Amino acid sequence: MLKIGVLGAGHLGKIHLKCLQGLEGEFHLSGFFDIDVKTAVGVSQRLGVQCFKNIEKLLDEVDVVDVVTPTTTHFALASQAIKSGKHVFVEKPVTQTPEEAKQLIELAKKHRVTAQVGHVERFNPAMLAVKNIALDPMFVEAHRLATFNPRGTDVPVVLDLMIHDIDIVLSLVKSPIRSIHASGVPVVSDSPDIANARLEFENGCVANLTASRISMKQMRKVRLFQRDAYLGLDFLKKESQVIRLSEKTGDGELPPASFEIQTPNGTKILSMEMPPAVQVNAIQEELKAFAAAIKNGEAPVVSLEEGYEALRVAWAVMAQISERLDKKRGAI
Repeated sequence: MLKIGVLGAGHLGKIHLKCLQGLEGEFHLSGFFDIDVKTAVGVSQRLGVQCFKNIEKLLDEVDVVDVVTPTTTHFALASQAIKSGKHVFVEKPVTQTPEEAKQLIELAKKHRVTAQVGHVERFNPAMLAVKNIALDPMFVEAHRLATFNPRGTDVPVVLDLMIHDIDIVLSLVKSPIRSIHASGVPVVSDSPDIANARLEFENGCVANLTASRISMKQMRKVRLFQRDAYLGLDFLKKESQVIRLSEKTGDGELPPASFEIQTPNGTKILSMEMPPAVQVNAIQEELKAFAAAIKNGEAPVVSLEEGYEALRVAWAVMAQISERLDKKRGAI
């Protein structure tokens, strides 16, 4: 069985520890390390998990490292683990900069270890429910809204929230990005708290992404429009809706939740369905997938390369926002 150690016992680190305790078939949780000794002792006592005194001792005891620390530390910690020959799971964003992500990719190749990035929405029941549907979106609209929480203001809203939807879009649209247009506004923090990005792809697809951490309500929705179909994914409710337009064949009884509509091309059948969504723990699912990738020698579901691409696009979005804000300040 794979022995795993966790780096970081903050809010998300504790969640990972609890999830790993429920994955005894895939991992043996050897323990964790956190730089805050008081926090580490308290978590160790509450969860009954060994707390290592330093990273080196943890690395000596494990096969796999789960990096759940502030983004600014991802590169240094993941690099140390990879150089020690350990497989690495690292939370999103993969690193602070795209350049660091590139270096991690090369290190993982050199040391022949498996590495996965924690873009957890790939494992959301809403996303899993449509995985067997042929998706070829030509327009995507995403809204990821959150109420204000000071804990998340150490990074821009693009890296904190929007990067989830950037990753989802990049995983669905199999085409290079042609252009990016973005704007954002800092409201309660020094970096933008609300941002919008328009991604235009070479195949004609357009994705319009909005992220806010100063909203009055929570929302995590992605809408996909493609020829003859619309899909609505609600990552908060963990459910999906699919509306299809199909040809009318024969005069038989219509399927449930279907009705006829008149179009310029004749009578069509509009059908609505909600694909069954198995209510799984998305973090446990991504960790299970990581274990399977290691054991089977397969590519992880979210590779370092994909983590790099999401980060690269996020940085391009932030660069556009910074340029707009600088121009505005210069005009005042």
